[in-house]
Amino acid sequence: MAYYFEEPSHTFGEYLLVPGYSSAECTPDRVSLKTPVVKFNKKAGETCPLTMNIPMVSAVMQAVSDDKLAIALAKEGGISFIFGSQTIENQAAMVARVKAYKAGFVTSDSNIRPDQTLEEVVELSSKTGHSTVAVTEDGSPNGKLLGIITSKDFRIGHCPAGSKVKDYMTGLEDLATGKEGIDLSEANDIIWEKKVNQLPIVDKNGNLVSLVFRKDYSTHAEHPNELLDSKQRYIVGAGINTRDYMERVPKLLEAGADVFVLDSSEGFSEWQARALKDLHAAFPGIKVGAGNVVDAEGFNFLADAGADFVKIGIGGGSICITREQKGIGRGQATATIEVAKARDEYFKKTGIYVPVCSDGGIVHDYHVTLALAMGADFVMLGRYFARFDESPSNKLVINGNYVKEYWGEGSNRARNWQRYDLGGKKGMAFEEGVDSYVPYAGHLHDGVGMTLSKVVHTMCNCGALSIPELQEKAKITLVSPVTIQEGSAHDVTVRNTTSVQN
Repeated sequence: MAYYFEEPSHTFGEYLLVPGYSSAECTPDRVSLKTPVVKFNKKAGETCPLTMNIPMVSAVMQAVSDDKLAIALAKEGGISFIFGSQTIENQAAMVARVKAYKAGFVTSDSNIRPDQTLEEVVELSSKTGHSTVAVTEDGSPNGKLLGIITSKDFRIGHCPAGSKVKDYMTGLEDLATGKEGIDLSEANDIIWEKKVNQLPIVDKNGNLVSLVFRKDYSTHAEHPNELLDSKQRYIVGAGINTRDYMERVPKLLEAGADVFVLDSSEGFSEWQARALKDLHAAFPGIKVGAGNVVDAEGFNFLADAGADFVKIGIGGGSICITREQKGIGRGQATATIEVAKARDEYFKKTGIYVPVCSDGGIVHDYHVTLALAMGADFVMLGRYFARFDESPSNKLVINGNYVKEYWGEGSNRARNWQRYDLGGKKGMAFEEGVDSYVPYAGHLHDGVGMTLSKVVHTMCNCGALSIPELQEKAKITLVSPVTIQEGSAHDVTVRNTTSVQN
């Protein structure tokens, strides 16, 4: 006989947080949103090897997570999982661009020999998008540094054809440089003291090690939560499937990927267990999340299989029609509550803390706070991030309004059959996602800032200064449809408060 759950499943929109005592110390500026991403032996006193500064990651979707959005989200303190429904080479290139972008000590990707021409400088700059080109003896990123040439050093139309780099570059004798081993603060002090835009870092033999740029200092000042690795590069994740992981993962690791997730609509499967076993055996120290699941049994299966974090949610995404097509899934709030409870019980039994990620079902900003209060360590968002400038989809005007394209991985447009793979024949049997539009929402920095402001203010209302404290202190109530209606403006005529300037 089939098993029947006694209670119906619920969504985040059916719950509210009940305020708790807020002390004088409970102010928004003191709230920490730092959260673990991967498992660790908490009972033994270990610290998590990978944490985020905000509890937000972007979904493994073509319309959401490319290198541009990954950079923007890492600046805010979160992680993007670059979509895997593309060639291995293209995905690895996206990861590599994220790792090379930052800030701090950057390996030079624009290098030239002194005997090359100015035309070759222009061609190289056009290819890399960088106007600063290091001149090294052999034209390599770590060759003996001879000088720097930038777009300000020459005007291609006013220089004789075939002019050599050596005749226009700023030579080493006139360059400010830093010695290998210098820290970022010292490097920036030299940049400001010498009034230069970049500082080459050289080793004891005069070979170029890296470059530090003035602009990266201001970027860091504007983004105090930016998420960096030990080499001062942005943290980035990658989505993988259960088919080609042994070919894909080595290339992604080589490109610099910090964390992976098995991207599947349903993770309670032998395929995910096999992939986790294979990956941990072949690449010691690799961090791989798994999912998605919606109950304790699914969580325990993946935790025992070696998942570094577990993703929760089936059918709750705004573009997902899995429930409609197949009749499987569960309300996101109920799934999050049960899986988080299983996570806590697993920790008590083993001492290992396996973070859980609530994926889908986030419609309003306060749903993020509810998901965290219900036990999620972080949330994965698709529609939310698809709305911003930094997402890879097109911005259009529909009926006079700006929108961004947004499509599901199970749609005919994406045709990511691997995400819905149940073994056997390759290919999509039917759609489990739709092709749609979402209202355009401007820059990610502004949107995430507003969302997190609401989260920290609500946490203060609950008397909590951290996510674990929120989970301990939160009081959550199920509400009636009338209560939900009462929660919005009602029985009034709302004025248009948009200011008009002459």
